[in-house]
Amino acid sequence: MGRVFVWKQIMNGYAFMLTGAQLAALPSGALYWGDAGLLAVSDLHLGKAERIARRGGALLPPYETRETLARLEADITVTGARTVLCLGDSFDDLDAAAGLPEDEAQWLMRLMAGRRWLWIEGNHDPGPIAFGGSHLAEYAAGPLIFRHIARPGAVGEVSGHYHPKARISLGGRALSRPCFLHDAARLILPAYGAYTGGLCWDDPAFAPLFGTEARAIMLGNPPRPLPKPPCRAAAHEVTHA
Repeated sequence: MGRVFVWKQIMNGYAFMLTGAQLAALPSGALYWGDAGLLAVSDLHLGKAERIARRGGALLPPYETRETLARLEADITVTGARTVLCLGDSFDDLDAAAGLPEDEAQWLMRLMAGRRWLWIEGNHDPGPIAFGGSHLAEYAAGPLIFRHIARPGAVGEVSGHYHPKARISLGGRALSRPCFLHDAARLILPAYGAYTGGLCWDDPAFAPLFGTEARAIMLGNPPRPLPKPPCRAAAHEVTHA
């Protein structure tokens, strides 16, 4: 059972256990593992506005990278994390990693300085990038295994990729926010990036990954735990019903 706590009297978080590890879901969508001094974030999608424009899409305000880096800097400062783990899709593609504006690239390098930095490969950024740090397919530490995409049957797994969102009715109005999803075996982080969509928590994609005891931690200040609803039937199942 989790509990709400105040982190250094600055940042509210929601504490919970996963296979023996004491973790904290932060309002930003980051995960902090205090015993390891590790801050994990997933799906930053840095450079997304540039990538969309490069491929002939809509011209979005090019501020998402700065907003994402500002939140990441705040989380690093508050937690004092010794290790930062980026859980895949840190960049919207490999060209976006190479094409960050100089001031944003320097900002990222300043955040990396003086601490261990782990880049987990994602489906958007499947190869090494020019920045420092360690580039890994996955990372195991203590009872936890960190990878980009969840694998059915895994235990102690922390992943991203799906950009989960919770949707509730509040005062007759629908409210949708990014969320963590977890049960006794695994945890899926929300997308941390500023320009990222989401997959509703009852989507059929989550059915093979979570049991009936799964819960969501909806982002807010502080984050709030909620029971996860059952997954909807997949479209092909509805067709043949």
